[in-house]
Amino acid sequence: MRTGFLIDMDGVLYRGGELIPGADQFVNLLLEQRIPFLFLTNNSQRTRRDVATKVQRMGIPIEERHVFTCAMATARFLSQQKPGGTAYVIGEGGLLTALHRNGYAIVDKAPDYVVVGEGRTLTFEMLETAVQMIMDGAKLIATNLDPNCPTGNGGTRPGCGAIVALLEAATGVKAFSVGKPSPVMMRAARKELNLAASETIMIGDTMETDILGGVQLGYYTVLVLSGGTSRNDLRGYGYRPELIVDSLADLCPQGRLVDIVPTSNRDDDTPMDIRQWALTH
Repeated sequence: MRTGFLIDMDGVLYRGGELIPGADQFVNLLLEQRIPFLFLTNNSQRTRRDVATKVQRMGIPIEERHVFTCAMATARFLSQQKPGGTAYVIGEGGLLTALHRNGYAIVDKAPDYVVVGEGRTLTFEMLETAVQMIMDGAKLIATNLDPNCPTGNGGTRPGCGAIVALLEAATGVKAFSVGKPSPVMMRAARKELNLAASETIMIGDTMETDILGGVQLGYYTVLVLSGGTSRNDLRGYGYRPELIVDSLADLCPQGRLVDIVPTSNRDDDTPMDIRQWALTH
């Protein structure tokens, strides 16, 4: 059976700037065996080229095509919703680049959307501007709802979700989120690899994003304990991953990939293309 992998990054591949032992061996095996995979990140700050370069400097020879960010998912979604639209952006280069590449103009007056990502240069003036735009009718879009994110020095700073919560409270408008665990990003990543849901394996360290998104879409889910989740934490969730391992190293003992094959019978598997579905039904 054909399979492919969607792989979270922080806590799975690396912690901060340090590669998690065994992660490089796992990815190298995927490359050697030509198994399709994508790294998924809810960080909208960096472009896919920036992310790929960071991973390459850790000794893993991936390419840009192996990276899929929430900024890319957001920009593609908006280009489908309103081609050639406009956006006021709270965010950084990765989000701005993705929007430009998908035909969007960045404006500071009367935008179609207020789009929120991570940012280290946030000011109260920017928030005030965004609030008024939303009150005037602009739609509120979040690249993700992560409440915080790690910093390079091991600390934590407010994430996109925290900024969005402020805007929601100030305007009474609920944001639409595109990043993990949203099916918008999770399906788009799977379709990028030309896989069916029953062929897709999601590997992550966070129950609320990676595992939840995978479970909701019928992917085979693998939880690694190298990030922010412990076995004891699982008691608090009404859903579980199919497989739990300490790290990616457990998926390639003795230099061989563990044979992970989704075994659930999903006769109602999500079609990859509506025209294809129509032809087969």
